[in-house]
Amino acid sequence: MITKLIVRGLLVGLLAGLFAAAFAYTVGEPRIDQAIAIEEAASAAAPAAESHSEAAEPAAHSHDEDEALVSRDGQRFGLFLALGLYGLAVGGLFALVYATLRGRVGPRSEPVLAITLAAAAFGAIVLIPFLKYPANPPAVGDPETINQRTVLYLVAVLIGILAVAAGTAAYRYAAEREPWLRWLAAGASTLIPVVVAWILLPEINEVPAGFPADLLWDFRIASIGTQAVFWTGIGVLFAFAARRRSTV
Repeated sequence: MITKLIVRGLLVGLLAGLFAAAFAYTVGEPRIDQAIAIEEAASAAAPAAESHSEAAEPAAHSHDEDEALVSRDGQRFGLFLALGLYGLAVGGLFALVYATLRGRVGPRSEPVLAITLAAAAFGAIVLIPFLKYPANPPAVGDPETINQRTVLYLVAVLIGILAVAAGTAAYRYAAEREPWLRWLAAGASTLIPVVVAWILLPEINEVPAGFPADLLWDFRIASIGTQAVFWTGIGVLFAFAARRRSTV
């Protein structure tokens, strides 16, 4: 039974990853192209301003070589490949967590449990970290701080998971209370650690002066939209698979 559930999770994750890739290709890729154009214009302007400096020539040559390593068409293909593989991994893990929680935690209805679990995962893994460290396009960010930004983002993800787990535990603890008290306990247990952590975690603001604000936010909306499509696909498709399994 667990094996069949994992296989279904893998298929669901793959489909959800491809749906997310299609959304990212349609909505996000044009913003990336615009950000790359801005980056290339800035790189071209730097050697022009330092036309008498010999150090600028190797940098420009290196940039051209980097462009030749992976073409934009190759990157677009890689988008579908990466999100497909990501979907496979997440789908299998989602099935394991679903099998662990089924009948123990959450709604008794299996389709509702699948959708609830996907929504909780989106909130913990995507939405909560995004509120503190939103995604940036390629032209934004200092390469020297990439390790620091990666660590801080992973810390934000861990805080999101712990906050959602705390909210779920508080809701279960207050199961015999009034509905409004259960939701109040769950909301407070989720929000308080997030707010405290967000105050303590350092800010990261590396957006260069003059970068178009509309492009920045369009990219961020496309980024979180891609994740929303992915987790919606996981929840809805797995709910459908669970419903089919329960009716057989």
